[in-house]
Amino acid sequence: MGNGSTPLTKTLAPIKTGSFGLLVKILLLGLVNALAFWVAVVLLQQRYYWMLALLLLGVAAIDYIYLSARTYPLRFIVPGTIFLAIMVIYPMVYTIYVSFTNYGTGHLLSKEMVVAQYTNRYIQRKDLPTYQAEVFKNPDEEFAFLLTDTSGQQLVAVNGQAVPLAETPLPPSDDDGDGSYERLGHYERQSVLKIFPYLSQLQELTFIYEGLLLKMRSPNEFGYFARQYRYDPERDMLTNLETGTDYYAVDGNFQSSNGELLDIGYKTTIGRRNFRNLFTDRRYAEPFIQVFVWTITFALISVVETFALGLLLAVLLNDVQLKLRGLYRSILIIPYAMPAFVTCLIWRGLFNTELGIINSALLVPLFGKAIPWFQDPFWAKVAVLIVNLWLGFPYMMLICSGALQSIPHELYEAAMVDGASGWKRFRTITFPLMLSQVTPLLIASFAFNFNNLNVIYLVTKGRPPIPGAITPTGATDILISYTYRMAFESGSGGNYGLAAAVSLLIFLLVSIITLVNIKSSRMFKEVPQYD
Repeated sequence: MGNGSTPLTKTLAPIKTGSFGLLVKILLLGLVNALAFWVAVVLLQQRYYWMLALLLLGVAAIDYIYLSARTYPLRFIVPGTIFLAIMVIYPMVYTIYVSFTNYGTGHLLSKEMVVAQYTNRYIQRKDLPTYQAEVFKNPDEEFAFLLTDTSGQQLVAVNGQAVPLAETPLPPSDDDGDGSYERLGHYERQSVLKIFPYLSQLQELTFIYEGLLLKMRSPNEFGYFARQYRYDPERDMLTNLETGTDYYAVDGNFQSSNGELLDIGYKTTIGRRNFRNLFTDRRYAEPFIQVFVWTITFALISVVETFALGLLLAVLLNDVQLKLRGLYRSILIIPYAMPAFVTCLIWRGLFNTELGIINSALLVPLFGKAIPWFQDPFWAKVAVLIVNLWLGFPYMMLICSGALQSIPHELYEAAMVDGASGWKRFRTITFPLMLSQVTPLLIASFAFNFNNLNVIYLVTKGRPPIPGAITPTGATDILISYTYRMAFESGSGGNYGLAAAVSLLIFLLVSIITLVNIKSSRMFKEVPQYD
């Protein structure tokens, strides 16, 4: 290169780090690899092989990027990419997956875990005798049991087997001669109080005697038990050994031929059923459509009312002849400066039907009647709109003030020379020019109110409820609060699969709104360059 310029390759060459920097890098990579090794062992034990493969590939890539000079630029990209994958991409992919499953209360476990739960259930044999139990423990915290039936026959149960007292390798010892054994071999007798910390462990122990199964029935009693269910993997069927009923695996449940379901189901994919229920099953579709319509209405009215009030205040405060404009602006900005959740809770108290100031100090003295703000669907909607107006008008006032100040004053002077009235100047100059500037912000405000969980949940919690809805649906619920309540507030438990399906619909709708916003603002339109 001429003019003594430095070659570009030298300019972009990576900066060499000193020995201290290299030591810090090796230590950090060592910690990352040690943590990855620990996670890899857990994944291998749990047989999550695909996650193990991704982990190993990821750690190998990180080591190569931070140890190789060729990948120097990637060192600044990788941390953000990792957090993007963990915080954004993975939740999106997992939500999409859950929306096609029956995941929820009653269907939280895998099929293998559910089968294990049923095959480990036992029922007591009522036709066989029970035994009074005495518990013994050795220094290694292993247990033995002396079992005595009503006829006086005694058994010793230890290490999974029960044998008659005369045949046990553990000789009994009655040190004080009171007829009760203090020891069985090196096992010492324990009181009921001492064995309570081990009770759950003891209840899992089983002992075989003459081909039959002995288990603890209570802290001082044993009985004969039999397995309640048997699983046939070839027919994918559970059989209740007590009643003889067969239960076949069908769509995440074990179901008998007469439609009876076992109480625990398993998580499985169900295709488009969640989406189909939202649009075709009246029990789900009618509440969902009501919530969807109110969501659009709430977002639209919120944008219109906040913009109208904000524009009005901005026009008034834009008058140079108005004194103390700065003070008025400072006061009007306070609702925007306060935390929204605090404001919502304050308004909830003000709207309280029995004790709120709005009813007790204003409406009842003036009109002799209180408004049921949280009991009547119409007034509950009015309440959340009032709260959202209070929270949103300062923002609209700010953006309208900025837009007004960018309009050339010469336009107003020319209009006044032509004899235009104040209203005509506003209608033909102020409003069109300002609207062209704030339209993207209005669309963004619509998208924000579309998912405005704070106001809905903190003021009305989505209530009052919609009669007849089988999902937890209220008259003031919007889609985001409807999803939250469906997942975490359902009386019969959470339906995470259906909630994920609604979340996916919200994501698609907000994405469409965002695309419209980008198009209207011409965000990615290339601007011609002139020399």
